[in-house]
Amino acid sequence: MKLSGFALAIDLPAKWEGRIFRHQGGEPTMHAANFALPAQDGNYGAKATSAMGHAGAFLAITEFEPELANTPLFAHTGLPRRIRPADLSPRAMMRVRTGFAGRQWFFHERNRAFCLYVVVGKEPSRIGLCSQVNDVLDSVEIDRKPGS
Repeated sequence: MKLSGFALAIDLPAKWEGRIFRHQGGEPTMHAANFALPAQDGNYGAKATSAMGHAGAFLAITEFEPELANTPLFAHTGLPRRIRPADLSPRAMMRVRTGFAGRQWFFHERNRAFCLYVVVGKEPSRIGLCSQVNDVLDSVEIDRKPGS
């Protein structure tokens, strides 16, 4: 299923859910997960990641103000497309949960500043869950915002 909005797009595999939204006064955010997403959530999916099971994989791509795209925090160019289990840590999670690991990557693409946040469980394997996330990341499209 292909989703698009705010010059972002993603093609989700079967059994994945996603949404692209923007909170009032904020920048766009994209969520994707291999489990049911809550109807409403924060930019980094606090509700989703708190409720996900050990076979869960979740990613959020949250945009920041465009003027941040050229700052040191967002110096990396392009959305990371390959996540490995070794890239993830339980300490990188917003809320530490036994059996889960995550990480944030800050980057810029097309003069837009973003953070990718990934959380995975451990079943059937962290390698398999990272592979699922990588397949989804391969489908993400980031275009220039209209008028930029």
